[in-house]
Amino acid sequence: MSARESAQAADAPPFRLDNEYLPFRFTATLTDRHGARRERLVDAACLTAWLDATGLRLLGAVAAPADLATARDLREAIHRVGTAVAEGSEPDPDDRETINALARDTRAFPMLDEQGKVMWSTDSRRPVRDGLGIVARSAIDVLGGPVRPRVTACRNQDCRGLFVDTSRGRNRRWCSMNTCGNKSKKAALKNRA
Repeated sequence: MSARESAQAADAPPFRLDNEYLPFRFTATLTDRHGARRERLVDAACLTAWLDATGLRLLGAVAAPADLATARDLREAIHRVGTAVAEGSEPDPDDRETINALARDTRAFPMLDEQGKVMWSTDSRRPVRDGLGIVARSAIDVLGGPVRPRVTACRNQDCRGLFVDTSRGRNRRWCSMNTCGNKSKKAALKNRA
């Protein structure tokens, strides 16, 4: 990463990595979608930083502007499909194909590191695309697998971030208690006063 890219990455908003599910951690690189939108993938250096923060920066790759465009397309396709799943509607075929194409195209594979934990690697010449392919495969697992019925959209109308409701009563309301939950509680207290 060049000095310019490092400075840009340092100025970028911090990533929200509090979602347990990788594809929804990825969609959280654009927050408050229906309010004051906050883009966290402002440039290719930020994509490189996100891949690094999530363990998907394969072979030390540095993202290029074309990778950023692919990442944003994937992110929005995952969010639209996830929203459709949460609402019980049919996902758009083009969005499904965007996710499927990256999942199908990846050459990434899991390995065990020295501590016996999962790490990702690739043998291709497109390691950034392969990292995005891991996100796409994870999205397929979440949006089409056993947790599909628990995919939910945050009830904060500005946010509408996605999460998997694993609460016993299936009554979780917010993507994160630390962000949207606190905002909603503060607003309720302010309205009572």
